[in-house]
Amino acid sequence: MAKVRKTRAKSKTKTAKKPVRKAVKKKRRVSKKTRSKAAEVAGSVVEEAPGKEPPRHSTAEDMALQQREISVAEFFTKNRHLLGFDNPRKALLTTIKEGVDNSLDACEEAGILPDVKVIISPSEEEDRFRVAIEDNGPGILKKQIPMIFAKLLYGSKFHRLKMSRGQQGIGISAAGMYGQLTTGKPISITSKTSQNKPAHHYELEIDTKRNEPRIILDETVQWPVKQGTRVEIELEAKFQKGRQSVQEYLEQTAIANPHVSLQLVTPDGKTMVYKRVSKQLPVQTREIKPHPYGVELGVLIKMLHETEARTLQSFLHSDFSRISSRVAKTVCEKAKVYQRARPSRIARQEADNLFKVINQTRIMNPRTDCLSPIGEELILVGLKKQIEADLYTAVTRPPAVYRGNPFQIEAGLAYGGFLPVEGLARVLRYANRVPLLYQQSACAMTRSVLNTAWRNYAVQQSAGALPSGPLVIMVHMASVWVPFTSESKEAVAHYPEIIKEIKLALQECGRQLAVFIRRRRKAAESERKKAYIEQYIPHIAIALREMLELTEHQEKTMVRQLTDVLKRSRS
Repeated sequence: MAKVRKTRAKSKTKTAKKPVRKAVKKKRRVSKKTRSKAAEVAGSVVEEAPGKEPPRHSTAEDMALQQREISVAEFFTKNRHLLGFDNPRKALLTTIKEGVDNSLDACEEAGILPDVKVIISPSEEEDRFRVAIEDNGPGILKKQIPMIFAKLLYGSKFHRLKMSRGQQGIGISAAGMYGQLTTGKPISITSKTSQNKPAHHYELEIDTKRNEPRIILDETVQWPVKQGTRVEIELEAKFQKGRQSVQEYLEQTAIANPHVSLQLVTPDGKTMVYKRVSKQLPVQTREIKPHPYGVELGVLIKMLHETEARTLQSFLHSDFSRISSRVAKTVCEKAKVYQRARPSRIARQEADNLFKVINQTRIMNPRTDCLSPIGEELILVGLKKQIEADLYTAVTRPPAVYRGNPFQIEAGLAYGGFLPVEGLARVLRYANRVPLLYQQSACAMTRSVLNTAWRNYAVQQSAGALPSGPLVIMVHMASVWVPFTSESKEAVAHYPEIIKEIKLALQECGRQLAVFIRRRRKAAESERKKAYIEQYIPHIAIALREMLELTEHQEKTMVRQLTDVLKRSRS
């Protein structure tokens, strides 16, 4: 039986091998040309799922078809963290900050004491809030509303050299874009320019592909205010208290802007009011022309082609700050360029010579009436308003220049009182009166505080750390163009000229702080010695009574006299 099974198994294998042999014969019939091509493909093609062709490499024509213009709105839609919309908590703060900054700028330019109201109300959906910012400013013209609130990089402050909170023309439109992205809701604006005119109400969206406003609603409404603007944005956000919160931002805004009245309505319905303590508006600033030291060669060539001046000498005198006709003539002579030549016909090499001579020529610093510092008196008023301390001191440095841009540094200190004794000092950073709450370690102001030797001013400080103790340090930079490290305007760049001025201001405040602390320590030591001596006065009187046989009344008189002598000597 076993033998039979073996023979059957052999017969099965023979029959199974027949179709295999046929398939092998068919394969051998394939041409040599096909086999060589298959070998080449096998060496380069990655294994793919059956039925799919391998991806082919792009050609120059394919790449050209994929190229297209990128809208600035599209760019910031993908990179919204660059504008300060990293997370829901920070997005809420950034939105309120941009709205309040615009309101304060508008009110101050119109000569109006600002009254700003911020209302944060919860939306029907979870983790969404509706933010409303209302001011009593001059209002906005109807035709300008869509462009200001629904077009990025549009504004009046970018091209002028004049101190203002806003710079880039991005902030409030970016906040509306963030609300549109996270909730799909448009930004709502109501503005009124006069008591005798109706209010205009818009609902707008940003066409991110073209960076243009898309009007959803345009109507005239009744608004019972004299004039002003109200902006409403619904966005995905998170409301929290404490550090880097909306309350801290408004509190610090009130310190640097004592002329402002702020009101905050929180999501739980509570109202917080920061009253104005001064009716003195900031000094009205004037726009200045570019200083020649702050202009690069490419910008100079561009200005030469765009100027309306007819001669090179008049161009240098009229288009730049601090270049007189005499200095302009000297510059042309040193650069070996004809002073009456047409600016648009100046060759690149001649412009290069002109640029080098300008930087070698001694030119006065730019005018400083374009700046509006807070002032020592108002810094003290603002600090006293929000911080309870024993010592307040402030200093305003003379104007300085970086890259041809004028700037001014101010510093203030608050020490003692109800400030926490343990822990590091608190640093308040400002740029053009605006609080900077994020990126503290990346800021030139923080670096300047760290590099100041606070131990020389009787304050404890560990190596590479902030000073410790009951101390608040305030630093403010006023400039026509603050060199922020990013579009979110949260830290000042590390220019040597700026760091030097901040350190000088801090050292001046530190000297006043050292005098106060040493006097206090001396007074405390004197009180300690006085109390120590006072304990022994009764024993001295008893000894004298026994030695001189005095009466009890005389003993009491002696105690009183010795106590008076001690007080007079230690007063």
